[in-house]
Amino acid sequence: MSARLSRTAHSVAGQVFALQAVIVLLLITAAALALVFQARYDIQRDARNRSLAAAEAFAHAPGLPEALMSRDPTAALQPLAEAARRASGLDFIAVMDIDGVRYTDSRPELIGRRASDVSRAVAGESFTEVFEGQPSDAVRAVVPVRNADGVVIGLVGTGIEVENVSHAVEGQLPLLVGATAGGLLLGTAGAALVSRRLLHQTRGLGAAEMIRMNEHHEAVLHAVREGVLIIGNDQRLILANDEARRLLDLPQDAEERAVGDLGLDPRTTELLASGRVVTDHVHLAGDRLLAVNVRPTMAYAGRPAGRVVTLRDTTELASLTGRAEVARSRLQLLYDAGGRIGTTLDVVRTAEELSEVAVPRFADFVTVELLEPVLHGDEPSGVTGVYTEMRRAAITGVRTDSPLQPVGDLIRFVVPTAPMAAALDEGHAVLAADLNAAMGWRAQDSEGTRVALEYGLHSLISVPLQARGVVLGMANFWRADTPEPFDGEDLSFAEELGARAAVSIDNARRFTREHATAVTLQRRLLPRVLPEQSAVDVVFRYLPAKAGVGGDWFDVIQLPGARVALVVGDVVGHGVHAAATMGRLRTAVHNFATLDLPPDELLGHLDELISRIDQDEAGAGRGGLPDGSGAGGEHAGPDGAAERASAVTGATCLYAVYDPASGRCRMASAGHPGPALIRPGGRVEFPELPAGLPLGVGGMPFEAVEFQLAEGSRLVLFTDGLVEDRDRDFDTGLQLLTDALSRPGRSPDQAASDILATMLFPVPSDDIALLIADTRRLAVDRIAEWEVPGEHAAVSRVRNAGSAQLVEWGLGDIAFAAELILSELVTNAIRYGSAPVRVRLLRDRSLICEVSDSSSTSPHLRYAATTDEGGRGLFLVAQYAERWGTRYTDRGKVIWAELPLTGGAEPQPPDPLDLDALEDMAW
Repeated sequence: MSARLSRTAHSVAGQVFALQAVIVLLLITAAALALVFQARYDIQRDARNRSLAAAEAFAHAPGLPEALMSRDPTAALQPLAEAARRASGLDFIAVMDIDGVRYTDSRPELIGRRASDVSRAVAGESFTEVFEGQPSDAVRAVVPVRNADGVVIGLVGTGIEVENVSHAVEGQLPLLVGATAGGLLLGTAGAALVSRRLLHQTRGLGAAEMIRMNEHHEAVLHAVREGVLIIGNDQRLILANDEARRLLDLPQDAEERAVGDLGLDPRTTELLASGRVVTDHVHLAGDRLLAVNVRPTMAYAGRPAGRVVTLRDTTELASLTGRAEVARSRLQLLYDAGGRIGTTLDVVRTAEELSEVAVPRFADFVTVELLEPVLHGDEPSGVTGVYTEMRRAAITGVRTDSPLQPVGDLIRFVVPTAPMAAALDEGHAVLAADLNAAMGWRAQDSEGTRVALEYGLHSLISVPLQARGVVLGMANFWRADTPEPFDGEDLSFAEELGARAAVSIDNARRFTREHATAVTLQRRLLPRVLPEQSAVDVVFRYLPAKAGVGGDWFDVIQLPGARVALVVGDVVGHGVHAAATMGRLRTAVHNFATLDLPPDELLGHLDELISRIDQDEAGAGRGGLPDGSGAGGEHAGPDGAAERASAVTGATCLYAVYDPASGRCRMASAGHPGPALIRPGGRVEFPELPAGLPLGVGGMPFEAVEFQLAEGSRLVLFTDGLVEDRDRDFDTGLQLLTDALSRPGRSPDQAASDILATMLFPVPSDDIALLIADTRRLAVDRIAEWEVPGEHAAVSRVRNAGSAQLVEWGLGDIAFAAELILSELVTNAIRYGSAPVRVRLLRDRSLICEVSDSSSTSPHLRYAATTDEGGRGLFLVAQYAERWGTRYTDRGKVIWAELPLTGGAEPQPPDPLDLDALEDMAW
């Protein structure tokens, strides 16, 4: 008996029991102490709450303020306080004045004595605290008493002495001691049960004995030449022997990791994690073919505890492994083809990708021929089987000296029994396993096929490339260096590969067609020739995106007064509809520019116009056509989506007006990046423009800014496609642009080429519009200005001064017409305008006469009746001037007229007119 007890004490179960007993004792002791402190805390908190509630109730009792203000508060309140104290179970209730002097107290000797630390209550705050001091330590509450006006007139203090609180805690100690003893007994009993269970499972073995047994099991487990895995119900690897680690190439820390985290291939992971029972299951894991057995393991009472997996390397199935490897490589090749074919929307490049992906993993040489319309993005015409020639688009091989016709050659199919012609005729792949026996192929080109056979080509598969039931071309797979000919399995694989490639080629063809259409439309809508003007020396560049033409545009518009407007804009989106929308915007800008509006007003009118266009299109899309074939009908499809996508909202625009006479440039932006400004010294700036919303958003006015530009300054206007792309943010692009613009001594054309060479992406994802303008100034000797007094006699003086200036400029041939126009414009300004009136003559490519005043009224052309005394002045101006009009300024208006520098085109009156008499003609 003593030997058994000694063995039990030294067993693992005995050691565990001793450890658990100590832990239970410590835990119960800690719990008992915690309960004592918690009980003390709870009782003290209850004392605080009771004291505060009693103090609040007594402080708000009716009549208390009047009793405090009576002649003898003690006589009135002492009986009431004692009654309230006994009813509430408190040790004391004291009523005090605002100085803390007691009127009442449970101890009569304290009446009239001052209580300490009541300043917070005097300030109007109720509080509770554990008070330590005289007359005794207590948990007390002090509450202010207020009169009807809210003024503190006294204090009420209540509380329970700390000694009584301690007595309450001591009263609970027997219960706590009993609970502690019971917990200790239960904990010890539980530890005994656990120890007994552990003793049963370990069979009374000690630690040393268990270590020896484990070492023996480990030696046996790792010595066998069969992989063993033990996997728990939680899908974690519990154990793996050395052979299993070798066969599955497991990491060193594989044990205790989830099966899915071991880095195995998906099929092996699924087999191990499935839990199904298998016997000698042949499984390909990496480059090994394994025979796998899976069995559940049983734990105590017959419950499943997981599963054991055994793995055996079956070298006798090497031939089967080879075939499985071929199948795997074919599947991998199809997977790679899905990712490598069709990476671009270029027809020829897609054909090249098909040839590249199949060499050398499937064929030694691959040629791809496409129909001519497909190469140009057009829809192929005809029916399968009638094609007799195609253009070779791609060729790839293991060697570069193949006898096959090169890219660009026309390939003809003239013999119906040749594999190519047969494949086109039958609509599916055709196999010529032995080219020596392919008489139709040899008859098609006897000399060429002889050279090909001598080169070593011996097997061929021809696959028609078809999409949507239409033939696009053909792919031919050749073998020369590979000794094995193509077989039936290769034929199915080649057809599958060709079908996938045909879809990508058709997508590229359709994109090519749409891209060509959009590029054509875009180029026709953009300006082909810039207007002749003297304000700026300007060049432009426009590059459509490779992946789809967008809606970028630019323009240079000649304005009256030798001024010029520079415009760049961008429409969100790509394709034909973006290009068409761009054309609408460019037309609208031209129309608004004829009104000679300031940049901010022009953008405002453009924004309003676009909002109306979008509303009209949205209404049309909802309403449809009367016959039910609207955008919501069954025929809407992609066309309906494209029609809805043609909304203009989201367009941006930058509009700048430069005046060469003054050197001022005024510009405004609708959500578009601002321009770059290069000063004559070479310093590059990006002027800050007020941030405007894109066109069509509405709700906010646009703001314009004005700059003074020296002659030779350079303005660079661009769209965001120049500076940002998927791989480059806007700030990085601006820095690159700054570096490109900092190179001195280049003409605008050279600067444009350098900028594109620096900034251009290999495959830009957005359009690029670039406008570079070097500013010029109109020479001072080509400008003449006069301020006109507000009297009719000044008209003749201005007319004579203008005539003299024209003679000085060598423009005497047009002096008559210029005098007439000046006379009419100045007379009208004096009669109907407001001072000051100014006259300016500009000699540019034409003679420009300008008369300005501070009135906003605008003259209108009309035809005077024969009996009218006036009304013919503007009609005469329109007859003699090449162009004329009115523009408004911040302080009035300017009426201008342009005359050619030669007088050959001006009408000549039969007899000289009295210009002074014309001054009386009213407008």
